[in-house]
Amino acid sequence: MAEVVRGKRPATLPRSCDCRRRAAYRLPNIPNEVSVSGPSQVKDVPIGTGADGRAQLIDYLASGVRPPEDWKIGTEHEKFGFRTDDLRPPTFDGERGIEALLKGLVRFGWEPVEEHGRVIALVRDGASVSLEPAGQLELSGAPLANLHETCCETSTHLQEVRAVAEPMGLGFLGMGFQPKWRRDEMPWMPKGRYKIMREYMPKVGSLGLDMMTRTSTVQVNLDVGSEADMVKKFRVSLALQPIATALFADSPFTEGRPNGYLSYRSHIWTDTDNDRTGLLDFVFEDGFGYERYTDYLLDVPMYFVYRDGQYIDASGQSFRDYMDGRLPAFPGHRPTLQDWADHSTTAFPEVRLKKYLEMRGADSGPWNRICALPAFWVGLLYDDAALDAAWDLVKDFSLAERHALRDGVPRHALKLPFRDGTVLDLARRALEISAHGLARRACRNRNGADESIYLEPLMEFVDAGITPAERKLALFHGEWQGDIDRVFRAFAY
Repeated sequence: MAEVVRGKRPATLPRSCDCRRRAAYRLPNIPNEVSVSGPSQVKDVPIGTGADGRAQLIDYLASGVRPPEDWKIGTEHEKFGFRTDDLRPPTFDGERGIEALLKGLVRFGWEPVEEHGRVIALVRDGASVSLEPAGQLELSGAPLANLHETCCETSTHLQEVRAVAEPMGLGFLGMGFQPKWRRDEMPWMPKGRYKIMREYMPKVGSLGLDMMTRTSTVQVNLDVGSEADMVKKFRVSLALQPIATALFADSPFTEGRPNGYLSYRSHIWTDTDNDRTGLLDFVFEDGFGYERYTDYLLDVPMYFVYRDGQYIDASGQSFRDYMDGRLPAFPGHRPTLQDWADHSTTAFPEVRLKKYLEMRGADSGPWNRICALPAFWVGLLYDDAALDAAWDLVKDFSLAERHALRDGVPRHALKLPFRDGTVLDLARRALEISAHGLARRACRNRNGADESIYLEPLMEFVDAGITPAERKLALFHGEWQGDIDRVFRAFAY
């Protein structure tokens, strides 16, 4: 089902480039509208004490720097499972459960990952399939060379999931927030880290359990070429993250009714845990770099220590104390680089730095938008001219303006006023920059395959001036006559 009506296009894709080659790339046969979450695989190197230990942590983050010819694209997306007869989310156990689905996917060459004898994830060729707390199924894609590979990877995954799920009476839906079921009606997956987070979240915010059980997102992980390159990309992507949130806004329903937001998923992050979320204003300060981000991570309260297959509850405790051997949950022990890598995954800002940058602002959606999210950011950040143009677009945003965008977009999306225009104007300009960045990238790589084709869904939203959420709201109030169940039939993969 198409989400928007095509209109006169104010922002066009580049028709060609200097090399005069544009390939016709066959898109996978999936209707447009229809990283294992556990201990990281880092060598178990002890972290020293004092300044030497801190330097190790900084060096760990900086070790991701690589030359542009080695930059890759890693795309992650989550989706809600539902039983096709009653639309309820599947539990972990049972013939129609999530574990049975994972075991069914093994026939496609995936290798199972177990926790306490239960299959909780799959791995294959650098990619993984894992579970979010309420069973949202996540593909963490392999690091790939271009967007065509990324989109084909997503298509293959959705085809495999559908082949296993349909005989089980299961379907999957891509949206930012669970549109029908209450929090207490959502299942919980038997993963140790989720038990710790489930108990800790209500202590630090009112919506953290909703974040865990009722949200889904699409994200992209991108490389950096130097510390200076990281800083510039970090600043551009933080400033433009609200624009991505607006373009991908697709979470307007809660428990079967409109919730007053276009991206309720984005709003939820404002009351989840302020110690580990937000816009990170210090990224825009003079002197920002790996050292400053390391200090930020050191101040993020811990969740756990993972040892010998067990998660030790260290929620709210200090990694600095851990480095000194004074962690109450694990006294007398000091951390390893694996502990640091795990800890870095428990910070949830709008853009996250690990050994690469992770864009975290978009609601999940259909296949074509899963492809569009990495296209948007690759076009902006993997071409020098585009990165310069994007920085020119945002460099004079004040702190107050950045926060006004972040706070206003979840409710108003593209229609949010900004300076003399709206967020729609910013989105149009950002898409133009991204499209030309992708076209130059194709010519530079001499592969003749212009990746800007994957921006088409976003261009259509800009044409119409509406978001996916507004399209669904129009259907809800019109054709669906207030029946939220229709969303599962109309927009399932």
